[in-house]
Amino acid sequence: MRKRYAIKISGDGNLSRFLTKLVTIGTKITSLSVVDGVAYFQTDRSGLRAIRRNRRHYRLKVAISIANLESGSIGLFTSSRFLIACLIPFVASFFLWTVDVESDMPEVVDRIEQKLEKSSIVLLRPLALIPDEGEIRRELMLDDPALSWVRFRRVGTSLTIIPMLSPPTTNIIEENESPSHLVARTGGVITRFALEKGERVGHVHQTVKKGDVLATGILEQGDKTTVVGADGAVYADYWVEYTFTLPKKIKFQLQGEEIVNYSFNLPWKQQGKEGWSLGSFIETERYMEETAGHFELIEGMEETVIIPLLKNKLMSESFSKAIIKDEKVLHVTFDNDKVRGTILFLINDNIAEKRLIPKETEPIG
Repeated sequence: MRKRYAIKISGDGNLSRFLTKLVTIGTKITSLSVVDGVAYFQTDRSGLRAIRRNRRHYRLKVAISIANLESGSIGLFTSSRFLIACLIPFVASFFLWTVDVESDMPEVVDRIEQKLEKSSIVLLRPLALIPDEGEIRRELMLDDPALSWVRFRRVGTSLTIIPMLSPPTTNIIEENESPSHLVARTGGVITRFALEKGERVGHVHQTVKKGDVLATGILEQGDKTTVVGADGAVYADYWVEYTFTLPKKIKFQLQGEEIVNYSFNLPWKQQGKEGWSLGSFIETERYMEETAGHFELIEGMEETVIIPLLKNKLMSESFSKAIIKDEKVLHVTFDNDKVRGTILFLINDNIAEKRLIPKETEPIG
């Protein structure tokens, strides 16, 4: 009997014959008690119908109320409220609930939040539709040269984005610096100009070769020619062939989560201390958990281990403001103790370098 009804039988009729009648017709009766001529018991729905059919014949009054559901684990775990309470957090775990950008510069936070919204990385978006970290990083860094790297911290349904800014460069231009053109230090496809002075020679999406003039420092207006010099940056996409040699067995050391231990000091053990406070009763010990180990590079780890490792090495060596947009594996070989290979990286970086303007091209007077 999952659902019970509490019955109270009172009145001047024949109570004993009424109860005998209910038992005779097979009515379910539990927790029966009779106090001062009033009967209390519980029954089910069919028993409730039998009581209503026979109570008038025995001239008795009946009071009916719904009894509590079964106590214990059966009633708890079959409750619809319990099932709903379990279903809600289960369904919620498939959606993104928190997106935070950690930066001390509000303008950087605003730019990144706008790009995240443009990429549909917003609250309540299904986690299955969130792009991987490499794709998100590429989108954030593509048009923002101020970013040197973007870190991610994802815990459950929370995503934290930590932008790392490039160190500010202080370009001190001497007053007697000779005017220059900007030329390409390597070939590539121009993606954008960031000139401080000078005039563009090429245009976006143009393919240039090493040594081609990107911006001229000579301005012409009618018959008048002025040498002002060119300065700034010109960004382009170009391929870099990166040859590597790695040990087959790599040792690593990981810094884990911060461990915090709390210990409590009893009041009567606070000897020799002036004044008591909440902080004097609780001592905190913090340390970082570190894990050391090693693993072996095997075939099949090109995309998952080797390429990300080479990307970090390449970025830390010489490309402070560069963005790696794509990569292609030319060949990778595994021998007994070394892994050798060549990877093509598609890099977006400033390819402009200065070339002095020849004296004979400068106007006289």
